[in-house]
Amino acid sequence: MNFPLYIAKRYLRSKSKQNAVNIINFITFLVIVIGSAALFIVLSAFSGLKSFSLQFTDAFDPDLKAIPATGKFFTVSTENDQALQNLKSVAHYSKELEERVYLTFREKSHLATIKGVDSNFQMTTGIDSMLYFGNWGVNEYSGVIGIGAFNILGVPLNNYETPLIALAPKPGKGSINQQVLNSKPYNSLPLVLTGVYAVEENLDRKYVITSLPTVQAFLEKDSLTVSAINFKLSKGFDLESARAEIAAVLGSKGRILSRQELNGSLYKMLNTENVATYLIFTLVLIIALFNVVGAIIMMILDKQQNLRTLFALGSPVRDLRFTFFLQGLLTTCIGGLIGVVIGILIILSQLAFGWLKITPSLAYPVAFDWQNVLLVFLTIAALGFVSAKIASSRINKRLVAIS
Repeated sequence: MNFPLYIAKRYLRSKSKQNAVNIINFITFLVIVIGSAALFIVLSAFSGLKSFSLQFTDAFDPDLKAIPATGKFFTVSTENDQALQNLKSVAHYSKELEERVYLTFREKSHLATIKGVDSNFQMTTGIDSMLYFGNWGVNEYSGVIGIGAFNILGVPLNNYETPLIALAPKPGKGSINQQVLNSKPYNSLPLVLTGVYAVEENLDRKYVITSLPTVQAFLEKDSLTVSAINFKLSKGFDLESARAEIAAVLGSKGRILSRQELNGSLYKMLNTENVATYLIFTLVLIIALFNVVGAIIMMILDKQQNLRTLFALGSPVRDLRFTFFLQGLLTTCIGGLIGVVIGILIILSQLAFGWLKITPSLAYPVAFDWQNVLLVFLTIAALGFVSAKIASSRINKRLVAIS
């Protein structure tokens, strides 16, 4: 057996004759356990919050989305349609057309976006699963609205007598003259609401969704004009290869964006918060692991007579340093492992029982991720390595030489 490792394990298990040294070692070990458990729990909590936040965008946004390369609209020809249907990487695709409109109901009004979708929209997104109440009645002159806009306007569902009115400027060129004003420079569309969706605050105030042909007629666009195409990818197909196939069909008329690119600012904010939290807790661990340096130095002083004996028997200073380096590394790694196990048990209990609540009906979201396990353990091991190296370097010939 390796001699420094054997001595390090003996020192790790044995108690010192000095009670103060034992107390310092215990506190050091406890700090490592608590610090690693806390770091893992916080990272798991942020992973849960990230998943919880992104589930709303996952419900509203497709795997890939084609938007106009320039302008607000582009055309999808019959040949494009046929080519998209033949793509093996695409399980489903749906076309949509959206534009800013002025919604009015009785004496209330709200600026929103009308989105016309075809019958495949539910297959490319999960928006119908986010219905708060009502049903998905997206047909001619009927649709669904976000709960934010619904609360602003106060529109009853299935109100055929006084439906919601959407207003949009008529397309055209030139200045507005008296003749244009007399003939109403806007188009109006009555909509009977059949359902209300709830995703997140901005989206809930933004959209009213109805059928694609209805919106195309309302905006005076032909049946080939769309503002975006949503794609649901087939299982087993790579995102980038599917993007390349779709781009080959649409050519230069469209840009293909992933769900992450569609929500770039949200992903960037969540990732930045996660990194910042990790760095803050790592700084706390760095401060806490100074205890390891102090504990090892106390052990060195406590075992000074033993070190002199080993040095006199022929053990080189290098091996004596390595002995206490291994002791410090074993202390941090074992403490980190125990802390991670405690953290895993706490996270699994939260997933199973939801004992920590945000609201009476909503448990605090957490996520168990093996990457977090590996990250915490590697962080503890790296900090333990540095701490043990610093402390063991205190051993020199002057310390162990018999005077």
